[in-house]
Amino acid sequence: MEFSPLSRNMQYNNSNMVTEFLLLGFQNLQSFKICFYLLLLVIYCVTVCGNLLIILVVSSSRSLHSPMYFFLTQLSFSDILISTTIVPNMLHIVLYEGSSLSFIRCLMQFYFFSASESLECFILSVMSYDRYQAICNPLHYSSVMTITFCLKAVLLCWVLMFAVTLNLPVSISRLQFCGPNPNIIDHFFCDLDPILQLSCSSTFFIKIEDMILAVPTVICPFLVIVVSYVCIIITILKIPSVTGRQKTFSTCSSHLTVVSLFYVSIICIYLFPNMENIKKTISVFYTVITPLLNPLIYSLQNRAIKQAFKKLKRKSSAVLQMS
Repeated sequence: MEFSPLSRNMQYNNSNMVTEFLLLGFQNLQSFKICFYLLLLVIYCVTVCGNLLIILVVSSSRSLHSPMYFFLTQLSFSDILISTTIVPNMLHIVLYEGSSLSFIRCLMQFYFFSASESLECFILSVMSYDRYQAICNPLHYSSVMTITFCLKAVLLCWVLMFAVTLNLPVSISRLQFCGPNPNIIDHFFCDLDPILQLSCSSTFFIKIEDMILAVPTVICPFLVIVVSYVCIIITILKIPSVTGRQKTFSTCSSHLTVVSLFYVSIICIYLFPNMENIKKTISVFYTVITPLLNPLIYSLQNRAIKQAFKKLKRKSSAVLQMS
């Protein structure tokens, strides 16, 4: 069933409130619709399987039972969460050229999207602190990055993720929507700006609230990452041999690549606030492509993970042969 212009009628309850949103997604796909759908489906399957494989490899290999790889599993959980929040409904939008979501489901999608993005910021900052301790403070690394510290850090990330991001959906739920098309969102998921554009209520305080919440969820983690890598670079430059510098830098190259992809896409969103097509493309990158690239980057650039994966593959083959 495709959404025709006649079916894009706004739905109200008895108090004249919007009860359902229509996500337009990607318009004018035409003959590319099936190809794009299949591409998204393959990317989603590879993303989930790739991140689950990272979790499995790390948990099954004793050589990877260290803080860095423990945090990597949490990053994989975050990637699975954000991909699962966005892509399944995105597939429906592509196939049927639109998708309707109830007001509550739209708020829930926005909440879990915001929460998973915040979790990714927190985890990336904790991973950068781990690399800082490993490179700049190696003699005290084991005493600082203890199991207790790692568990507390990850628990705090998950608690902050759900607690801090709850305010915005609650504020959005109090808005009123009116105008010629108050329930049509020109996007492929329920993001903040497209929702606020439909409101006839004042959104000033929600935008202020969004900027305030960006401090603990985006800016502070970013500053932790920047400060950590400034210290790391200074320490690496002090290493006398070129081989030593390269070997030391290789231990954080995967993380730095993932951080760069994630934050560059977020920064680009704010650089093009009024260009919807560009914002959609960038949104596809950090909600669909980045969760796919993260496990690939770590598996391709990290020798320890590749070796652990080969061992797991040999064990699996041996078990299958015995059975």
